Amino acid sequence: MTTAILSALPEEQGSLMHALHQPERIVHAGRSFWRGALYGQPVVLALSGIGKVAAATTATLLAERFGVARIVFTGVAGGLGEGVQVGDVVVARDFLQHDMDASPIFPRWELPGYGLACMPCDTVLTAALFEAASAYLATDEAGFEPKNAAITHRHAARAHQGLIVSGDRFVSTSAESGALRQALAAAGHQVLAVEMEGAAVAQVCHDYGLPFAAVRTISDRADDSAHVDFPHFVTHVASRYADGIVHGLLKKLSK
Repeated sequence: MTTAILSALPEEQGSLMHALHQPERIVHAGRSFWRGALYGQPVVLALSGIGKVAAATTATLLAERFGVARIVFTGVAGGLGEGVQVGDVVVARDFLQHDMDASPIFPRWELPGYGLACMPCDTVLTAALFEAASAYLATDEAGFEPKNAAITHRHAARAHQGLIVSGDRFVSTSAESGALRQALAAAGHQVLAVEMEGAAVAQVCHDYGLPFAAVRTISDRADDSAHVDFPHFVTHVASRYADGIVHGLLKKLSK
């Protein structure tokens, strides 16, 4: 069973490509896919690019061209939920497209033709990913970079599990993140994090019947400092989280 490891940016995959055994590069539809093995598991590594359309295209290629058995997304996100802090990890239980609005024909956020707003992730794969994330955060390798005063560890990093929302917009003001959180809560959706790709991949995996799980490291609080925190975190911290969590997951899947 081939596992696809998908991310939006190179830094979000860390050094996974360098650890790939017998790597083979395949270029298709303007994208590079790396096929090989990690911890004895056949894998395909790919970068989706930023945004829902790019992510959906890449996920479709993984299903159609590479015939993968499951897709795992690793990357960063802005924290929206109370208690979700920079350096924490959120494993998605389900996804919602926060910019989907076909009202008044359909209720706000509902996916036309699906009859639901929240697209669930695979429970078994998600449980394994949450265990891997929790185990990594318990190691000395987790947390911020101690040699860099700008990202000194300020709290014990935690693993959360719940709703992540996606949209084709980088949420980067306190006003916007607050309004989004409030609107979702009013509809009964307790959101933990916001990003730009996961919901699209979840929908593609639903269509193809592929197990899907996603983990997001919180790089910022989707507030007025997000444009500063995001690039710094991705460069200095996210790659280590990706390495540790994905390696832990693949070890679990190989047992």
